[in-house]
Amino acid sequence: MTSPLILGLESSCDDTASALVRGQEVLASVVLGQSDLHAEFGGVVPEIAARAHAERLDGAIKQALDEAETSLNDIDAIAVTAGPGLIGGVVSGVMMAKGLATGLNKPLIGVNHLAGHALTPRLTDGLDYPYLMLLVSGGHCQFLIVRGPQDFTRLGGTIDDAPGEAFDKTARLLGLSQPGGPSVEAAAQGGDETRFRFPRPLLDRLGCDMSFSGLKTALLRQRDQLIDEKGGLTEQDRKDVCASFQAAVRDVLVEKTRRAISAYLDETPASPALAVAGGVAANMTLRAGLQDLCAETGLRFTAPPLRLCTDNAAMIAYAGSELFARGKRDDMSLSARPRWPLDQNAAPLLGSGKKGAKA
Repeated sequence: MTSPLILGLESSCDDTASALVRGQEVLASVVLGQSDLHAEFGGVVPEIAARAHAERLDGAIKQALDEAETSLNDIDAIAVTAGPGLIGGVVSGVMMAKGLATGLNKPLIGVNHLAGHALTPRLTDGLDYPYLMLLVSGGHCQFLIVRGPQDFTRLGGTIDDAPGEAFDKTARLLGLSQPGGPSVEAAAQGGDETRFRFPRPLLDRLGCDMSFSGLKTALLRQRDQLIDEKGGLTEQDRKDVCASFQAAVRDVLVEKTRRAISAYLDETPASPALAVAGGVAANMTLRAGLQDLCAETGLRFTAPPLRLCTDNAAMIAYAGSELFARGKRDDMSLSARPRWPLDQNAAPLLGSGKKGAKA
């Protein structure tokens, strides 16, 4: 039996995305970035992002259809990010999806953006449930046991800044370009990660919760100290600061992952696996640390291709396909949600990241 063809739409932050997925095959994936629109502001401006989504969604859809050499009449369902995220952008995507669903008389499926990331290893690597997920991005960081497309248990998460947010702030403090993750990683490649000993927050506290705001503050103080001593930052100073900061983030995430693995293995999964997803999952230093940990603990390690780490609509289409197969359908009452926790039984995480309120 042929798998259904799912059109996915994603507009939760500053990437306008459309994709077509059939089963585990990505037929087309289009991501239209907005970096040029937000560059002068040092971060994403929600009103500008929402307007750009409204203007670009139809073009992104047409481009995806052209790449897949198909038409709207051929799709079986429309999956759309319904939250969490910047509410204006989410509204743009949801309204477009509703219009298409009504005009084409096709099923509509609202997808949790975080579930899209969390289910990506099923799309790319066919992981069996349950697996352990480290979801690490610009606005979110949490450990999840993933048992199904709507069945998540959160083991811990960040209580303030997410790692991606900390990378962005570090880039701004050091005069590097945005988004901060790639620019800090590039600078760190020529740096000495042992030169500055930045703190590893919350490693003295039991459990899997994390904190990154203090790390950012320590970096600010180190930068100011170097400027006071030398009258400015040398290129090597900047590289060493980036490398030392990146090492601190890696060490925190690896140690907290070790604790999450212990809790996950208590369930005695048949095929134990750790997956990492989200924008910060593209960081190769972090991936290497997690790979070493999995080799040590006997878990399979998976990470999406770099193009599927950052926000994209292929993950939304795939998550929608799993929900569609289980009979989930939404109607015109589907609403955009700025907050949408995956684990409905867990206490809310604190704070708000640049990609919207944490869930």
